[in-house]
Amino acid sequence: MEIDGVAPPVAEKPLFEPLKAHEMSDGKVQFRKVSVPPHRYTPLKKAWMEIYTPVYEQMKIDIRMNLKARKVELKTRVDTPDISNLQKCADFVHAFMMGFDVIDAVALLRMDELYVDSFEIKDVKTLKGEHKSRAIGRLSGKGGKTKFSIENATKTRIVLADEKIHILGSFRNIKIARDALCSLILGAPPGKVNSKLRQVTARSAELF
Repeated sequence: MEIDGVAPPVAEKPLFEPLKAHEMSDGKVQFRKVSVPPHRYTPLKKAWMEIYTPVYEQMKIDIRMNLKARKVELKTRVDTPDISNLQKCADFVHAFMMGFDVIDAVALLRMDELYVDSFEIKDVKTLKGEHKSRAIGRLSGKGGKTKFSIENATKTRIVLADEKIHILGSFRNIKIARDALCSLILGAPPGKVNSKLRQVTARSAELF
């Protein structure tokens, strides 16, 4: 509203610096704990520096191994740039505990659209004794050939941990790999699964 032809002064917008991770949580330190299964204790000791370096130096998250509780503990620091880094690091460490190599699991820190999906053979079909052993054999193939071909075709990484199956990749690629693995569990021959896999991946490559 103008009075006597004089325009009111325009208030300047305040400039606020972006909040840091510790300020978003009212200065409270955020924690995550990841349990270490007995069979991953020795590999963790061997690969500790490969895990520690990207978490501490690149993501600015404190990490330590609690020997008594047998857990990897993560917490935010004052210089942590983003609060989401804590969950990314927890996912990275958890993926290593599932059996993924550090070189594959570290992609979870660098790419936002990667996930880990897990399921068991009994979720697809109830198998016992030799039938279950043969299903696990079909998933792997001779010398791991079938598993590698599915990984290469779908750009995923697969871990076969007895009855449990873990897949690391993008949402769409995980679905393609999971469908192929489910077909193998249900008894489909690897040759037929591979040919269908090639058709699906070729079709998806055309779409995207």
